Amino acid sequence: MTEFQTEFETLLYEEDDGVAWVTLNRPEALNAFNDQMQRELKHLWHELRYRDEVRCIVLTGAGDRSFSAGIDRKETMEEGVRFTDGSRAMTGWLSSPWMFDDPGDNIGPKSCRLWKPVIAAVNGMACGGAFYMLGEVEFIIAADHATFFDPHVTYGMTAAYEPINMLTKMPFPEIMRLTLLGSAERMSAARAREIGMVSEVVPKEKLRETAAWAARKIADCPPIAVVGSMRALWAALEVGRSRALAISDVLTRLGNDPGELEAGQEKFLNKGEREKWRLR
Repeated sequence: MTEFQTEFETLLYEEDDGVAWVTLNRPEALNAFNDQMQRELKHLWHELRYRDEVRCIVLTGAGDRSFSAGIDRKETMEEGVRFTDGSRAMTGWLSSPWMFDDPGDNIGPKSCRLWKPVIAAVNGMACGGAFYMLGEVEFIIAADHATFFDPHVTYGMTAAYEPINMLTKMPFPEIMRLTLLGSAERMSAARAREIGMVSEVVPKEKLRETAAWAARKIADCPPIAVVGSMRALWAALEVGRSRALAISDVLTRLGNDPGELEAGQEKFLNKGEREKWRLR
């Protein structure tokens, strides 16, 4: 088995007792994802599938100006789908308009078959291609200066993949407005909280602490039950309520480990061991 990679050109990676921190690390480009970042994210998401030590992941961006400005247009538009060394980029048009490699196949955790909880900690702006990632996380915590927008139509491009991904997080009229207004309007963190897209808004200096608290609580739960619960809720989004309920028996049996159930029952009966909760 190859050694787990922790050093990257465009990402920062760290672990803390079951919690992994993945930081998009191109602050000079507002953490826009270039071809190299796509390759590294795809590799990392796939590798984390096999890293049992990691039970929850926090995804964030370096600095406080931007979570991610989406795809690196300078690289995409100026260099095209082939680089000077002859290699082909991971995304872009191929031989016809019917052949297109979508960056979402590389940078989203679910697209890379990673079924572990991912929390997004959004610091600064998140726009355009950032929605590939935000649409595939379990929930979003935002700094109070965070903003959200999609500039595609302003610059003559159809917005499709990105807003469709955000339908898992936003009401239809809200994502439609954000899409059609392009660069003319940005959604504040406060408004994102009002519509349920963001679960919590905190001062920027509290963002890491807040995300770390949530990640720790999730990582301390039995991972098989956590993933089973995730799969059930994502299934309901994908196939609808009635069909999701029909497969819930299977998901519950797969996600209920007898040993963990016994430990949970003992914890429940011992009031002194019950979880101390906070009010949000």
